[in-house]
Amino acid sequence: MRLETVVAAQPRASRGKNEARRTRVAGLIPAVVYGAFKDPQAVSVNPKDILRIIRGKSGHNAIFDVEIQGVERTPVIVADEQYDPVKDTLIHIDLKRIDLTRKLRVSIPVHTVGEPKGVKQQGGVLDVVTRSVEIECIPDDIPNQFDVDVTELMIGGNIRVGELKTAAGVRVLTAPEAVIAHVVGIKEEAAAVPVEGAPAAAEPEVAVKKGKKEEAAAPVAEKGKAAPPAEKGKKK
Repeated sequence: MRLETVVAAQPRASRGKNEARRTRVAGLIPAVVYGAFKDPQAVSVNPKDILRIIRGKSGHNAIFDVEIQGVERTPVIVADEQYDPVKDTLIHIDLKRIDLTRKLRVSIPVHTVGEPKGVKQQGGVLDVVTRSVEIECIPDDIPNQFDVDVTELMIGGNIRVGELKTAAGVRVLTAPEAVIAHVVGIKEEAAAVPVEGAPAAAEPEVAVKKGKKEEAAAPVAEKGKAAPPAEKGKKK
């Protein structure tokens, strides 16, 4: 979605860790503007301006203008960002120039709307399988999101990507047969799960392989009877 937002940027003469550190100390972050068959331009921007756009309704699909002082003003989209692993603060941003006349491929979130009848009336569960789809269109036609009404879904019913309603000029690239959401029933009988600490089941006896000899216990005499004679050939 195209925003009526302009982010001011200052050109940076040099790069490197020291330059990036000085930029952050000044309350800005290093950034790079590239693409559209032009040379990359190192700049510095206010991270608050970028975060306001990323966290807005259009998110990473927002198209806005960046005005580089004394260089150019061009529409861009956030291509990549880096965060501090400890403080989780934005520390670097990549901005890609956008040709408003050329088609883009972007990922659009899919949101479900309503409570399915299969949940309210039949006790089923709504399972959302696909949460975003890939589309292709010119920048000005990029939607914020797709809303899918699941109210009429009963157990066993589903909605597929091919049923999405799109504006003219927007082509969905995700497979049309991909399931977005469906309602499933709750299984009454769950598969048996071994309980931790329970004794293991007895293992079946294993037959002795043919050709191997078993050691026999020495014959024991019963009370009042003599012990049976030892087998022939064995030492007493």
